[in-house]
Amino acid sequence: MADSPLRVMYLTAGGAGMFCGSCMHDNTLVSALLKQGLDIQLLPLYTPIRTDEENISVDRVFFGGVNVYLQQKIPLFRHLPMLVDRFLDQPWLLRLATRLHGVETNPHELGGLTVSMLRGVSGFQRKEVARLCAWLRREQPNLICLSNMLIAGSAPMLKKEVGVPILATLQGDDIFLDGLTEPYRTQAFQEIHKLIDSIDGFIANSQYYADYMSEYFGISREKIHVLPLGIDTTEFAQAAPAPSMAKPPTVGYLARLVSEKGLHVLIEAFIELRRRPQMEHARLHIAGWVGDDPEGYAEEQFQKLRDAGLADAFEYRDLFERHQDKVDFLRELDVLSTPTTYREPKGLFVLEALAAGVPVVQPDHGAFPELLADTGGGRLVRPNDPTHLADVLYELLLDHEARKKLAEQGRRAVLERRKVERTSAQVLQLYHQLAQR
Repeated sequence: MADSPLRVMYLTAGGAGMFCGSCMHDNTLVSALLKQGLDIQLLPLYTPIRTDEENISVDRVFFGGVNVYLQQKIPLFRHLPMLVDRFLDQPWLLRLATRLHGVETNPHELGGLTVSMLRGVSGFQRKEVARLCAWLRREQPNLICLSNMLIAGSAPMLKKEVGVPILATLQGDDIFLDGLTEPYRTQAFQEIHKLIDSIDGFIANSQYYADYMSEYFGISREKIHVLPLGIDTTEFAQAAPAPSMAKPPTVGYLARLVSEKGLHVLIEAFIELRRRPQMEHARLHIAGWVGDDPEGYAEEQFQKLRDAGLADAFEYRDLFERHQDKVDFLRELDVLSTPTTYREPKGLFVLEALAAGVPVVQPDHGAFPELLADTGGGRLVRPNDPTHLADVLYELLLDHEARKKLAEQGRRAVLERRKVERTSAQVLQLYHQLAQR
């Protein structure tokens, strides 16, 4: 197989019907690699993926979310024939299930299932592992890629049955694992430590995250390759950059509406911003996935604005079904801030804002310092500090020239150095290196 053309199978975890940044980036990356002539397939796990770009994943799902849940909870489903499994894994059925009832992705509710999945052939979903291995064996790849370590439970069996190198991307595994309750968190780490030797290499999108995850999982730092994050810049390049402020000053937020993304920090900063001179008409535009929101986080944040007398000062948009809709949204903004309370490993929304010609204000932690040092497209603030965030937003909104300079620097850097055609070439080089071992 060493002399065969490179053939790659890329496994990504579907986001249970929501727009998931990791699987959207996986889709963008694989699409770019296909355009470079690589023989590669994107295989969804759990549920079909959802993306605002062309979805290039195969129209089948392994480890179907309904199936693995039933196998976890009801022993009978661990022994039913393949015909039943195939029915439960039909993409249309999974889409219907996620639309009508949702598929739980909350780490607080998924401890047992997470540990079982990480145990691979020793877990309750062992027949799903066997099915995946059998399919990949027939496809004869010479490299298998995993979108995160949480789906790596099959790795030892894949090494044994398929016999090719395995590469895993590190992107947000810690956020989910830190949300697990005990004893599941400890058990999950024990299982992951057993899997590390089955993985031939790891990808991180920032030096920060490579160093952090090396210590977090106990991975040799030499096995982690730092490759820059890239985005599809086609529609951003075709559109004019966001215009300079000739309207009410407008601050934007682009991410899921969950506490770890820091919407509450931005709302507190915006309420303070509105009290300052020349900001009496400032607006806040919020875009992102809410879903069922059982704890009512999003509505609680919106109510803070209403209680402050700012019901007419903000607007919320739920979904962007088309990539162009996201471009149009960003071009309405003067500055974007998604002040995450956790240490963000990627920062896709930063690159998207900069590509649209919109400067950003982000916390001084995680991947953000590296992103802004590389692009020059924004400012850093103290994490979890609404007052400091309000100060910097106020300064930028009043200083048109400073904001314009940041926007131009950031847009130029992303369109030149962070377009996926360029970053995927580095990924492809790593694929060849690993496949030749």
